[in-house]
Amino acid sequence: MRVGAEKPETDTTTPPHSVSSKMRRRSSICLAILMALGVGVTGNLFKVSVIDNEEYETMANNYHFGTMTLQANRGAIYDATGNALAWSATVYNIYMDPQLYQEEMASIEEANAKKEAAAQENGEIADNLVDLTQLRTSIVQFLSDKLEIEASEVETAMEEDSRYYVLQTQVEKSVADEITAYFDELQLTFIGTEATTKRYYPQNELAAAVIGFTNGDGDGQYGLEYQYDDYLAGVDGRVISAQAANGEEMPYRYSTTYEAEDGASLYLTIDSTLQYYLEKSLEEMVQDFQVQDRATGILMNPKTGAVYAMATYPSYDPNNPSEIADPVVKQQLAELPEAEYTDAYLEAREKQWRNKAISEINPPGSTFKIITTAAALEEDAVNLESDTFNCTGVLQVQDLAIKCSNTNGHGVQTFTQALTNSCNPAFMEIGLRLGVETFGYYLQGFGLSERTGIDLPGEVSGVCVTADSMSLVDLASSAFGQTNELSALELITAYSAAINGGELVTPYVVDHIVDSNGNTVLQNTKSVKRQVISEETSKQVREQLQAVVDNNPTHNVYIQGYQIGGKSGTAEIRTTREVEDDYVSSYCCFAPADDPEVILLIQADYPDPEIGYYGSRVVTPYARNVMTEVLPYLGFYPEYTSEEAEELHVSVPLVQDATLASAEATLEQLGLTYEVIGEGDTVLEQSPMTGTTVAKGGKVLLYTEQGQTRDTVEVPNLLGLTVAQANETLAYYDLNYAVMGASASSEGATVQYQSVEAGSQVARGTSITLTLMEGEVHD
Repeated sequence: MRVGAEKPETDTTTPPHSVSSKMRRRSSICLAILMALGVGVTGNLFKVSVIDNEEYETMANNYHFGTMTLQANRGAIYDATGNALAWSATVYNIYMDPQLYQEEMASIEEANAKKEAAAQENGEIADNLVDLTQLRTSIVQFLSDKLEIEASEVETAMEEDSRYYVLQTQVEKSVADEITAYFDELQLTFIGTEATTKRYYPQNELAAAVIGFTNGDGDGQYGLEYQYDDYLAGVDGRVISAQAANGEEMPYRYSTTYEAEDGASLYLTIDSTLQYYLEKSLEEMVQDFQVQDRATGILMNPKTGAVYAMATYPSYDPNNPSEIADPVVKQQLAELPEAEYTDAYLEAREKQWRNKAISEINPPGSTFKIITTAAALEEDAVNLESDTFNCTGVLQVQDLAIKCSNTNGHGVQTFTQALTNSCNPAFMEIGLRLGVETFGYYLQGFGLSERTGIDLPGEVSGVCVTADSMSLVDLASSAFGQTNELSALELITAYSAAINGGELVTPYVVDHIVDSNGNTVLQNTKSVKRQVISEETSKQVREQLQAVVDNNPTHNVYIQGYQIGGKSGTAEIRTTREVEDDYVSSYCCFAPADDPEVILLIQADYPDPEIGYYGSRVVTPYARNVMTEVLPYLGFYPEYTSEEAEELHVSVPLVQDATLASAEATLEQLGLTYEVIGEGDTVLEQSPMTGTTVAKGGKVLLYTEQGQTRDTVEVPNLLGLTVAQANETLAYYDLNYAVMGASASSEGATVQYQSVEAGSQVARGTSITLTLMEGEVHD
C-alpha cells in the first residue's frame, strides 16, 4: 500500500490460491465433457462400423448401385405319367408412368397451341388439333375394358405424382400386345409392360386338394405348392449396376448380373387317370346320396405307401381358388343376410381348400374291425378253427347295454361269419379278450395316435383313448370302430399294415424332384416305420377279408374274375345338426387279395339317412366302379372260375362293315342273339356299339340299309326287381343288361341301382348295368 493512501473498507482482491482452484474445476468439467464426447463418438463409430455395418453398407450400396430383380420361373408339377398338373407361363404387369403421361399431354397441348398461333398469323383456322378431352376419355375407356378395371382407377393413376403405377397384374400376352400396339399407334409411351409369371392348373379341379395353389405373389398356398415351395420357387437373380452421383446408371461395364435359378419340378406318384376314376365316382356318390359334409377317397400301394389318387369332393378350381365351387354351398351363402355373409364365406372358402383325407377325423366304424382282427390273430386271442360267438343282438358291458346293428342277433357264428356279418357283440368280446393294455398297444403300433408323416401340409393325428384312461366300455366300443376318431389316411395306412405283411409304411405323393438342370435332387422311396404284426398273421387277415367279399358279394366289392378283400363301415356321429344322428359311411378294399398291390378307401360324411347310410349301400357300389376301372388300367386282368364263366358277360364285338353272314357267325359264337333290320347284305351300323358289356344271350341289332333311323325306347324302372324279372322287362323293350354286385343266380338278389335312370330315352339295344344286392344291409 502506498504511503498516505487510505485503506479500503473491504478487500475485494481474490487470493491466488482461489483462482487456481476455479481454473482446475473448469478444466475438469471441460475434460469430462471432452471425454464424454470422445466416448460417444467412439461408441457411435463402433456402432456404425461394426454393429450396424451391414445396414449402412446396404444404404451406401443402394445409393451407389441400382438393382433389378430377375424373377425365377416356378417349377412345374407333373403326375406319374408326365401330364402337367401345374405350370407357370409368362404374363405381364401393365403399369403407367403418371408423370410421363402428364408431360406427354402437356406436350400435345403445347403443339396444339403452336398450330393455332401459326394458323392465326396466316388468317387460317387450325386443323389436325388433338382433342385432349376425347383422347383422355378414349385412353381411359380402352384401358378399363382391356384390363377389366374401373375407369376411375385409370383416372386416379393419371393424377398421381409418381413414375410408376401398376394398373393390372398377370395380363395375358395377347392383351398386353393389344395394349402395346394401341399406344404405339398413338405414339405415347407412358404405358409400359413388364414380364412376370402366372400359375396355371390345366386339369382344373383334378387333385386340387393335393396340389394346392399359389397366391398373387407366387408363393405356395396349401397342398404341394406350399409343402415344396422351397423347391418349386427357385432363386431370383439380380442385375446390379453402378450409379453416378445424380442417380443415373453408369455404362454396362459397371454392372454385374446374377442369373436367376429356376425352380425344381415335382413328379408325383398320383396318376391323373386313376385320380379321374376316383373323383368321378365320388361325385356320383355325393349326388346320389346327398352327402352333406363332403366325401373323400384314397387309392394307394399298400406295400410302399405311394399314393395313386387322393380326392375330396366337392373340390375347387385352383385357377380361381376363392370362388366357392360347391353349388349348394354357393346358393346357401347367397341367401344369407349381408351381416352374416362375410364370415360364412370365409369359413366355406377355408373348408373347400382343406384336404379332407388328412385334415378331418371321424370314428371309422366297422372298417376298424380289421385292426381288431389283426391284433386278435397276432395275440392268439381268436382261434379260427374252433372259436364261436353267440350274438343275441346286444351285449352288456359294465352298466351299458351295447346293441348290434342287427338287433335280432346273428346267433352262433364262427369268427369268419362274425366278420362277414360285421357283428358288433362278437368284436366287443374279442376286444375284451385282448384287454386294455394289449388293445392300446396295437392302437399305437398301427400308428393311430400319430400323424402318418405324408409329405403334405395340414395333416392331423387321430384321437384315441389311451390305455391308462380306457374303460371297459371304451375298449368294447373301440373294438368295433366307435369312440376313437381317425383321418382317412390314418385308417388306410393302418389297414395297409394289416394286409401287406405287417409293415407300417409312410405314405407319400411326390416320387422325385428334378431341378432346372435335369438333376434329381430328391427321390422318395418306401419307408417302413415298424413291423406291427407277422407276415403269417397278415396272410390270415387277407384270407378273412377275401372270405368277407366272397361270402357276401352283394354287400362288398365283388368283381367277377378278381380276388378282392374288403370291409364296409358305418360310424354313428352325434351332432348338433337338426337330425337325430349323422353317419360316416365307408368301404375299404384291396386286390389281388393274396398279394395286394392296390388298396382303396372311400368315405362319405353325412349321407341323407332317408336315402341310405350304411357303408355297404352308400359307398360299396362306387368303390366297385373305381376298382372295375383301376384294376385293368394297372395291368390286372380277370381270371374266371368255372361257375363265373357260366355267367360271364360278353363284350360286344365290332361287326360294322362286315358281311351279314360273317357278323351272324361271330355273334353266335359268342352266345349273342341278333336282329337284322333292312334287306342289305352288309352291316352298316350296330347297336349296342362295340365294347359294350352285355349278359350272354343279349341281342345285337344289325342295320343293313342306308338312312335307317335307330328306334329309341324309354328305360323302365328296374329297382327292386330280380334278375329274371329285369331280364323279362328289358327284353320287352329290346334292351340289354349287365350285372354287378351279387351273382345273377343269387337267391333273393334284387336290383338296387341301374346305370341309366328310368324314363330316359335310349337307342334300342342299349345295355343297362344293374347292381344287385340281397338281404338287409348292415355294417
